[in-house]
Formats: sequence, structure tokens, C-alpha cells
Amino acid sequence: MKLRILGILTGIALVAAALTAWVLIRQDPTAAAPAPVAQIAWGRTTVDADGLAARSGVRLTQVAVTGGGGLLDLRFQVLDPNRANSLHDASTPPAVIDETSGLVVRDLLMSHAHTGKFTTGETYYLVFENPGNWIRRGSNVTVLLGQAQVEHVVVR
Repeated sequence: MKLRILGILTGIALVAAALTAWVLIRQDPTAAAPAPVAQIAWGRTTVDADGLAARSGVRLTQVAVTGGGGLLDLRFQVLDPNRANSLHDASTPPAVIDETSGLVVRDLLMSHAHTGKFTTGETYYLVFENPGNWIRRGSNVTVLLGQAQVEHVVVR
């Protein structure tokens, strides 16, 4: 009986030590804070909504939290199918960046991405995984689409 109690206490002590180490590592005061979005070079031109249409041929219509907070729904309408084809370029994948934390959300739900020709006037969507509900309604995000990025988009 004494050996069993000693084993239980040892197990509890090991779990407590592991949790303490994990907390201390995550709260390292020397760790660099994420750089503000404006300072990160994404290799894309920062544009406003009109500039996105001119540069990538699409108009951003919505960025919204869905799926109980676990998903981020990005919708865009195609204005110029030829320019919108830049959204298919593997070197400039779509992403959404939380402007407060610098968190980059780029994993598409079930690797869903549009392929094929775009149609003028059609609205398309990308559904990103939003792990831990990090990006929330009311957050300001930067949207990377094609050859451009749009900053200060408010999430619905």
C-alpha cells in the first residue's frame, strides 16, 4: 500500500514539474514578440480594396469567423478572370494575418483551393482553419490574395 501511494505521489510530482517547465518555456521574457504586419516583407504590394481589384482582379467581400470559431471564411468576387489567375500561383498562397498577434492563418480546410478558370461576377471562397479561435470577430487582419495584400480588414 505504501509503495502504491509513493508511486502516485511521484507521478503527480512529475506531471507538476513538466507543466511548470512548459509554462516557463512559453513565457520566456527574452523571446522576440511577433513583428507588426507592416514590418514583415510578404513579397506583395500593400493595396486598398480598389488596388486589390486592379492588381489581382478580385474584390474582397467577406472575412468571417465560422464553424464555432474554428474556421475563417474568406470570400471574394472575381472582376477580371485573367488577373484573378494570380490566385492560383503556388508562390503566393492565400493567407490571413492577425494584426495584433502576427499569427498567420494559411492552412485551408481539407486543402480546399479553387482550380480552373474563374468566372466574372462569381463569388468564390476559401475556408481556413482557425486553430484555437485566435482570430475573432472584430479582429483586424491583413489578407494576402494573389500579388497583393489588404491591411486592416475587420473580421465579421
